[in-house]
Amino acid sequence: MNLLIVILKKANLIDEICKELAENGVHGGTIIDGVGMASIIEKMDDLPMFSMLRSILADDDENETVKTMLFVMDDDELVKARKTIRDVVGLDEPNTGIMFAVPVTFVEGLGA
Repeated sequence: MNLLIVILKKANLIDEICKELAENGVHGGTIIDGVGMASIIEKMDDLPMFSMLRSILADDDENETVKTMLFVMDDDELVKARKTIRDVVGLDEPNTGIMFAVPVTFVEGLGA
C-alpha cells in the first residue's frame, strides 16, 4: 500500500482531476485546502530581504490557495492515479504542484 500525496497549486483543476480519477477507477481520497508558504512570506513585513520576492508574488493570485490530495492505494491504483494526475495537471510545468508517494506499513478502516 502507498500514500499518494498531491499538492496542487492549480486548485481550479481539482474538479477535473476528481472526475478523471473516478472514470479511471480511482475512488476514495481526501482533499484539504491549504496555503502555500510563499503566500505567507509575501505578507511578512519583517523580512526585508524578501521585498523583491514579495513584489513578484503580489500579482500571482494562484499562490493563495493550494489543494492537498491524499490517497491510500495499492500499486496498481497508484500507477493509474499518477498517470491521470500528470495528464490533467501537467506537473512538468512550473508552479503546478508536486506529487509523491510514501509506503504505508498498515491500513485499518478501508473495509479490506
